[in-house]
Amino acid sequence: MRERARVLAVTSAVLFLAGLVWYNYSALLPIVADDFGFSGFQSGVVFAAFQLGYVIAILPAGVLADRYDARVIVAAGTTGTGLATVGFAALTDGFQTAAVFRLLAGAAITGVYVPGMRLLTDWYEADDRGGAFGIYVGTFSLSSGMSYFLASIVASSFGWRIAIGATSVGAVLAGPLILLLTRPHPDATAEAAGFDFSLLRDRSYLAAVGIYAGHNWELFGARNWILAFLVAAPALIGTGNPTVIAGTLTGITVALGSVANVASGWLSDRIGRLWTITLVFLASGAISLSLGALRWLPLSWLTVIVLIYGITLTADSSPASTTITELVEETSVGTALALQSFLGFAVTIGSPVAFGAVLDLGGYGWAFPTLAIGPLVGLVAILYLRRQPAAARIT
Repeated sequence: MRERARVLAVTSAVLFLAGLVWYNYSALLPIVADDFGFSGFQSGVVFAAFQLGYVIAILPAGVLADRYDARVIVAAGTTGTGLATVGFAALTDGFQTAAVFRLLAGAAITGVYVPGMRLLTDWYEADDRGGAFGIYVGTFSLSSGMSYFLASIVASSFGWRIAIGATSVGAVLAGPLILLLTRPHPDATAEAAGFDFSLLRDRSYLAAVGIYAGHNWELFGARNWILAFLVAAPALIGTGNPTVIAGTLTGITVALGSVANVASGWLSDRIGRLWTITLVFLASGAISLSLGALRWLPLSWLTVIVLIYGITLTADSSPASTTITELVEETSVGTALALQSFLGFAVTIGSPVAFGAVLDLGGYGWAFPTLAIGPLVGLVAILYLRRQPAAARIT
């Protein structure tokens, strides 16, 4: 019991340091876009390049996590993520180089998130895996929130390049930690021979992937654009330093996802994964539909709504991933989670770009409702999954 708790703590700490990279660009999007003259579409593409790199590399990372020691893959991925983003900070000179470095960082981080889940699956049984995944995924939300906060504060004094570098250097150094402080589970298996194509014929599994895709469409579109939305809100413009205030509020909003994932993981162990996800989708979708039209609210009201949004955007993540581990064989968990990420993250390439394109045409009032497509798709996928015999295996 004590050793598996240490594995969870170390794996989560490494994810925290790597996760600071994911949104440090989004935290500084208005500043970077102004520096290089990016349009809304180009700003979305630079963010989406990270997602594209993730999609390209995630399947090989998942297969490797099933075949070899997942800790080695996490170590390499974490260090690679940091190096690519330090390169972004030091060498970016325009749209093309920004997109390339973000692409490389996205490819590298595939060695962190899913392989870390694969490692935890070996150490935690299904009946308490939801809680463990809640802590692990919650750590990612916490690091994402801290990225917004730290990057905004550092950038206000030293510029965006130093801010990107400061939130990336920890990942460069974190990789060896998981090798030094953990070991593989004594009963861990490494029997998978390659990609399990039968997953593509499993309707229950594909429905679960649909749930995750809907979650990601909304989450990553919102996280990329929420700070820019707040900076442009009249209530923050009047404060005199909207970038720092927006960065702080966004950081708190995203960090609340850590609490949300721990709570939802615990709740899903008790009332069920699919009921938990359904409640979260209904709440987040309602805010996505309306938030763009609420930008004229006073700061106090806008803050409350945005904080609730941060909680609901992420609370379905850990139950969705835990559902996948209950639908597949133990030896295919890494591959199944990787395919889930491949298909689920593919939509995140389009989400921030679609948001930016609609923003250019009609403003935030029309852009935010594009994110509500995600919860709608997710709810349809839940209804379909409930009709499948395999749904009985889901806690």
